[in-house]
Amino acid sequence: MPISNIMDPSLAASAYAKGGSMGTAKIASAPEGIKFSDFIHEGVKDAIETMKAGETMSAKAITGEAGLTDVVQAITSAELAVDTITALRDRMISAYQEIMRMPI
Repeated sequence: MPISNIMDPSLAASAYAKGGSMGTAKIASAPEGIKFSDFIHEGVKDAIETMKAGETMSAKAITGEAGLTDVVQAITSAELAVDTITALRDRMISAYQEIMRMPI
């Protein structure tokens, strides 16, 4: 499941309108019982596919099969995927460190 299908933007907007509390609202398009590990696995898989597409488009540009606009778009998408994965990793490490600092 792509990361973009996990949360409906209108759900976030309504939570913001209520003062930032989601209350009992459920994630709109996520099936019941989705596992965090499955979410991460699919996100990483999508990021790898995006990076492969960027590399393929770069190779096509070298041989003259792809236009500059297509190459820039593919490379920008790959860069965004790497930035997203890096930010997710940093947040997970930060959360782990915070848990380890909690008193028993």
